[in-house]
Amino acid sequence: MPHVPAEPAGASAPPRANTVVVVLALAGIVVSLMQTLVIPLIPQLPKLLSASAADTSWAITATLLAGAVATPVVGRLGDMYGKRLMLLISIALLVTGSVVAALSHTLAPMVVGRALQGLAAGVIPLGISIMRDELPSERLGAATALMSASLGVGGALGLPAAALLAEYTDWHVLFWVSAGFGALAAVLVLTLVPESAVRSGGRFDLVGAAGLSTGLFCLLLVISKGADWGWTSALTTGLFGASVVVLVLWGWWELRTGEPLVDLRTTARRQVLFTNLASAVFGFAMFAMSLVLPQLLQLPEATGYGLGQSMLAMGLVMAPSGLVMMAMAPLSARISKARGPKVTLMLGAVVVAAGYGLSVAMMSAIWHLVLVSAVIGAGIGLAYGAMPALIMAAVPMSETAAANSLNTLMRSIGTSTSSAVAGVVLAQMTITLGSATVPSENGLRLVMAIGAGAALVAFALAAFLPGRRPASAIPTTHAASAVPADAAP
Repeated sequence: MPHVPAEPAGASAPPRANTVVVVLALAGIVVSLMQTLVIPLIPQLPKLLSASAADTSWAITATLLAGAVATPVVGRLGDMYGKRLMLLISIALLVTGSVVAALSHTLAPMVVGRALQGLAAGVIPLGISIMRDELPSERLGAATALMSASLGVGGALGLPAAALLAEYTDWHVLFWVSAGFGALAAVLVLTLVPESAVRSGGRFDLVGAAGLSTGLFCLLLVISKGADWGWTSALTTGLFGASVVVLVLWGWWELRTGEPLVDLRTTARRQVLFTNLASAVFGFAMFAMSLVLPQLLQLPEATGYGLGQSMLAMGLVMAPSGLVMMAMAPLSARISKARGPKVTLMLGAVVVAAGYGLSVAMMSAIWHLVLVSAVIGAGIGLAYGAMPALIMAAVPMSETAAANSLNTLMRSIGTSTSSAVAGVVLAQMTITLGSATVPSENGLRLVMAIGAGAALVAFALAAFLPGRRPASAIPTTHAASAVPADAAP
């Protein structure tokens, strides 16, 4: 059915639109905080939870795996039964997980709590989809750019805040604060964000959800734990082989079923396919900065290249990149409106590559790293604003949440792969400092160079996207299958 704005045209529409944008962006930032929430605690987790370092790493891995499994499923459920409903359920899971972690003193409840927090990863694609349904067209570009950028903003701003709390309070306070922010976001969404009338209806593809979840679980488990287990070990190769088999069978099922979890025919459209491929590579490029700069800032000055800063100082150095991402969202929307989101994505990739290029000559002072992270953050803000615009221009409204969720998942796969690759590089290129082994300067530079190369690959992929089309070319296929909420059975 044709999209009907939630608000009638008139003086009251802009304030309502502003309110929806602010509330959804806040919810996105709260969820993205979960990425960096436990980083200040990593060195202390074995002692705090009475477990080995290898076991406590599950406090991070569990969040990654849960988010990857939940994102496409929650997106499809949002299209079917209501995006705001699934948004509220996701935030409720985040609050529940935060409370469980806040009450934990051993590893098992901590991992459970972190997994529940990860299940909220679908909030950002759901928020983008609500914006498409509810906002006037002239506001949509800037709003979705801001919502998409919140994925990086929360991660960057959360690091110094988490470091401050971890340094001066009991570590459980981190999770109580995240629970409080989650509860606030839930109340604001419930009271200020309308439920969309655009729904696809139909039957949920349980087999498809189980297949995709299993395949992603095996794949991301290999990516995140392969270095610990050994890349050629039987467990690693077995899980990788299982992921390939399961995902191939899943694809076969999705093409045969009438109401698939992911419409692979839509996903194979040139614009959707190359946007998702570019998103995965761009996620790889983006995360290289997050892996190198914190280590460079905290390595001892005795190495000759480390800056010997505290965790709190490191967070403060990284924070400006998040602010720059947010500031770039409206510029991203303006460029997309004038030249098309393809140009914006390509420009973002070039800026990110330039930021990494700066690091070759500028890694010896704090202000160097502030500049490098800000330039990379600017590129991320540009590109992240363009991705949802590209996706939404190529899929019908009844599939918006599922399509945006898949795009978010592709970014997550890229960042996870980046972490694994960087881990291998930094484990092989080391120096000995006293009794400790630390990454070498050349190893850190190589990871940054790989990040630059990945950004250029994303640029090349974006070049294959179709050129700008007029608004009338946006597909409305299957739009008739979307039914108003009050007409849904």
